[in-house]
Amino acid sequence: MINRELSWLSFNERVLQEAENPDVPLIERFRFLGIYSDNMDEFFRVRVSTVRRMLALKKNKVQSYKIEGFDGDASKLLEEIRKKVIRQQTHFELCYENLIGELEKKGVFQLREDNLIEAKKDELHSYFHTDLKHVIVPIILKSNSFVPKLRDKSIYLAVKMHTEKKPLYALVEIPPHYPRFYHFKSSGEGKKQYFILIDDIIRLNLDSIFSIFEYKQIEAYTFKFTRDAELDLDDDLSVSFVEKIEKSLKNRKKGQPVRFVYDQLMPIDLQHFLVKSLNLTGGNAIPGGRYHNFKDFSRFPDFGKPELVFPEQAPLTHPDLDHKGSLMKTILEKDVLLHFPYQSFDHVVDVLREAAIDPWVRSIKINVYRVAKDSRILNALMNAVSNGKEVVVFFELQARFDEENNITWAERLKEHGARVIYGFNDLKVHSKLFQINRFYKNQEQDITYVGTGNFHEKTARVYSDLGLLTSKDSIGHEVKKVFRLLENSLERGMYKELIVSPFNSRRKLYALIRQEVLLAKNGRPGLIQIKVNNLVDAAVIEKLYHASKAGVKIQLIVRGVCCLVPGLKGKSENIEVISIVGRFLEHTRFFIFNNDGKKKYYLTSADLMERNLDKRIEVGVPVLDEQLKDEVQAVFDMQWRDNQKARIIDKKQKNKFRKTEGRSHNSQEELYTYYRNKENKG
Repeated sequence: MINRELSWLSFNERVLQEAENPDVPLIERFRFLGIYSDNMDEFFRVRVSTVRRMLALKKNKVQSYKIEGFDGDASKLLEEIRKKVIRQQTHFELCYENLIGELEKKGVFQLREDNLIEAKKDELHSYFHTDLKHVIVPIILKSNSFVPKLRDKSIYLAVKMHTEKKPLYALVEIPPHYPRFYHFKSSGEGKKQYFILIDDIIRLNLDSIFSIFEYKQIEAYTFKFTRDAELDLDDDLSVSFVEKIEKSLKNRKKGQPVRFVYDQLMPIDLQHFLVKSLNLTGGNAIPGGRYHNFKDFSRFPDFGKPELVFPEQAPLTHPDLDHKGSLMKTILEKDVLLHFPYQSFDHVVDVLREAAIDPWVRSIKINVYRVAKDSRILNALMNAVSNGKEVVVFFELQARFDEENNITWAERLKEHGARVIYGFNDLKVHSKLFQINRFYKNQEQDITYVGTGNFHEKTARVYSDLGLLTSKDSIGHEVKKVFRLLENSLERGMYKELIVSPFNSRRKLYALIRQEVLLAKNGRPGLIQIKVNNLVDAAVIEKLYHASKAGVKIQLIVRGVCCLVPGLKGKSENIEVISIVGRFLEHTRFFIFNNDGKKKYYLTSADLMERNLDKRIEVGVPVLDEQLKDEVQAVFDMQWRDNQKARIIDKKQKNKFRKTEGRSHNSQEELYTYYRNKENKG
């Protein structure tokens, strides 16, 4: 197996490839640098922190395959991670410099504090004194002074003042709630445009910030650091689960530093002083370039140049839901499959809005993992409460980095009169469900939604996900059991149609794989097609290896971490794996099993990881409508023939682009065309 952490770094390298790809619009390439940087922050906050904890607990054996002397020891894994990160960091900095050069060819120039003409200096001095000065609070560092806990989401300037005696050191936090980019006013169409980072505006005004000190020279260097983001939930039975989460969120801000990224031009004395003052270790230090926190580059301005960004692709309407009548009536007549971001997430919101005012609706139940801060989904539910409906909302409070937003929304819904249920200490609820219960002419009707992604309007514009709307009794009855499970402290149910973790996922998945093995052994074509975000679980991987050896053809599309090694002689020769990284974040999860020609299709919220199969509540749903089965197959087929954004996953993790003969195929572009044609025919 490939080590999980190293496979993740390989995935983030695929994101970096998009920043380097000349076929990607120029401004979007800057934004891919932002995505790469944000991903890396989370990697250190979560995965590297976990390995460090393992090392501290002396549980220092990490599942891995042996490469370049790495034998699975946690300390050696950390060193291997460090080497790969530094190598990627160098690659990253070169990519940024190249992109700046490309931007100059388009008439847009980045300025720094040391290459400004007087007029632009005057403009920036004015901006600084009007907008920035009063939110900047410098911290003077002394060897024996207390250094406050710094925020790991912020960027800091480490300041060195050269005096007649010992140098003086200080810190300046770059204000997090101000735009990172200052765009100079340009005069006339076609004129050159200029921008500067807020970091350099502050550098320009250091004399103003530190005017009370006497020094011969002053200089500043960017740095940032990342803290352990794990929540430590204690076993105190006297406090509620919400209180435990709130306490842990406060402690997260004091977590141990796991990474210190600094400008490699920073003087060695300043670097050592920071490492000592901030209680860091040399092993945490990663040299980098002049600028950090590139996640802000996810919002890199377009400078009014539409040709440098992706062409507009407005979400399409679903042909079955594109009318002024009742959406629920349509779903009562036929199943509807939605595919975001190609199709509009507004359809989901509109179904709930309709349910909120429908006089026949009695209740709405939903489980929430992540939602937008201004969620229209939850606003629709509050409207339902106002209209006398019973509304039950199950909130997962341990949705990493969304805990505070979920607590805030939970309190709002409770105040509005909804029944709010919180998660469990040791079992996350990651399923994506809602159910509308309706009584019409003495007949009970359930409209059920099972999806692969969150009820989040903003991410639904960039994450690809599938959602099934159905009124089928066989599915609705079992989803009812899942909600009873959530409401009644894990009341276990039996599931014939659904795949529900942690109760029957392994058993059902293994049985589906075993069926393909039996077919292959009897000379029948065995075929497994899977699309997930991550494939990590060792037992599932062994089942797939066994199926491959039996002659089952296995095609896997894995966006992120893939610990399975395809193409090994005598083990995985019948397994191919690709990863697609493009304009949209591939987030759909589904399974296809040939089943002797009577194919079975399942959408699921679960990745193939131990946590998803054994330690979370996840729900997979069969696609029973024949037309929708064809649609899921079409989605897989389009992605499998991708030869523009697909990379080959193999043991060497080189991320080579997949090349095939014939015409080019960009699956994300083809999917948009596929759904646009459906819309037009509808």
